[in-house]
Amino acid sequence: MDSNNIQTHNRVSPHKKNIIIIVVTLVVGILLGWVFFGGSGVETHDHASVQDDASENQTWTCSMHPQIRQGEPGDCPICGMDLIPVDEEDGDHEMDPGSIRMSPTAMKLANVSTARVGETEPVKLLQLNGKVESDERQVVSQSSHIQGRIEKLMVNFTGDFVKRGQPIAYIYSPDLGTAQEELLEAQKTKATQPQLFNAAQEKLKNWKLSQNTIDEILASGKIMEEFPVTADVSGYVTKKMVNRGDYISRGKAIYEITDLSTVWVLFDVYEGDMPWIEKGDSVKYTVQALPGETFNGVISFIDPMIDPSTRVAKARVETSNRNLKLKPKMFVSGTVEAKLPNRASAMVVPKSAVMWTGKRSVVYVKSESEHGVNFVMRTITLGPSLGESYIVESGIDEGEEIAVHGTFSIDAAAQLAGKPSMMSPEGGEPVTGHDHGAATDTDAEMDDMDDMDHTEESDESDEEVPTFEAPKQFREQLTNLFTKYLEMKDAYVE
Repeated sequence: MDSNNIQTHNRVSPHKKNIIIIVVTLVVGILLGWVFFGGSGVETHDHASVQDDASENQTWTCSMHPQIRQGEPGDCPICGMDLIPVDEEDGDHEMDPGSIRMSPTAMKLANVSTARVGETEPVKLLQLNGKVESDERQVVSQSSHIQGRIEKLMVNFTGDFVKRGQPIAYIYSPDLGTAQEELLEAQKTKATQPQLFNAAQEKLKNWKLSQNTIDEILASGKIMEEFPVTADVSGYVTKKMVNRGDYISRGKAIYEITDLSTVWVLFDVYEGDMPWIEKGDSVKYTVQALPGETFNGVISFIDPMIDPSTRVAKARVETSNRNLKLKPKMFVSGTVEAKLPNRASAMVVPKSAVMWTGKRSVVYVKSESEHGVNFVMRTITLGPSLGESYIVESGIDEGEEIAVHGTFSIDAAAQLAGKPSMMSPEGGEPVTGHDHGAATDTDAEMDDMDDMDHTEESDESDEEVPTFEAPKQFREQLTNLFTKYLEMKDAYVE
């Protein structure tokens, strides 16, 4: 009996142990599930709520164009990149509400570079164009002192060189023949009437006959029929005014002779450049016909009159031309480092930094803070142009840093962000690339028309619109068509 009880007890004990183990395992599993999954579910719910709240207040921007701000994810309207959420720690801590912030990456992509403004001596590199001209003081009209007929011309073309005293023409003159006869008759009474003889010689000298020629006439006792006309100066014949056989009067010009040992370089100075040019300014110039050579000169005279047709005045540079390299009518280009009178120093900015609208001139001033780089548009007043730069009269202070390259990119970013820009000084609505709720007059009219249509339809009839069910075969065909279309669209996108 005892042995049977013991056997029964032994058979039941393992079963009970299994039940206890199962119960304990279930209890422990429930507790662990509650701890992990139940608590996690609550936290997940709270976290989801926080994410929903955060997403509602989240601002999205472009890493390349931080001026873009949207309340939902999407693509950048400028470059098409995916928008990223704005770090709330950085936020939008701009120093000025009208400033535009740019990241270092965006500045590199836009080739933005800056420079500090400082006072400097206002020197303008003035470009002048002109021509080589003959020195007017070295131009001589060679005239004849004898009236008569031209028998010979010793110079028959322009450009020929003549020396002083060289015979250039021979003239037959009946009046001079009569004067020679009077001289020979007076020679016979020289002893008794010396005054008459001297008067006859002086008459011939008035016709520019030399004493040697007169002595030859007296020695030979013969009348000369042709008399030479000699050059008064040395130079080049630049104009021929008579031909052989022409009858000329006393004092008529037969040649124009120019001495080219000294020439003028005449530069054209426009009205706007007149305040920059002064007598005594140094000029460096080059001649188109003499490449590689540079000449230096000084402005010796400025024409007080402006040509009404060309609106220019002439600035003269005198230069020596012993080697005759410079010839009249050659084209010349010169440069003058002109200084603004009565201005020892001035604020100067490069032209590339200035955006000019015709009425306003603006620059973008750079400022830095712990949150990044900002640019603010500033209106300035420009003074005279210095070639590649401007004098600034007001609007900017010495030491401020401005954008000198990439200003149009900065201005475009300001326009997209709705900040003050060159064309919109007061700013405007940010451009996000989407038309969320942007109503136009046309849209309003269409809405009014839709309302009118719905009202008319409701007034006309309150009957229910009948519905029709498409055949199953048609629906399958349409579904297949859309499926194929979507597959083709995905293939094109890839």
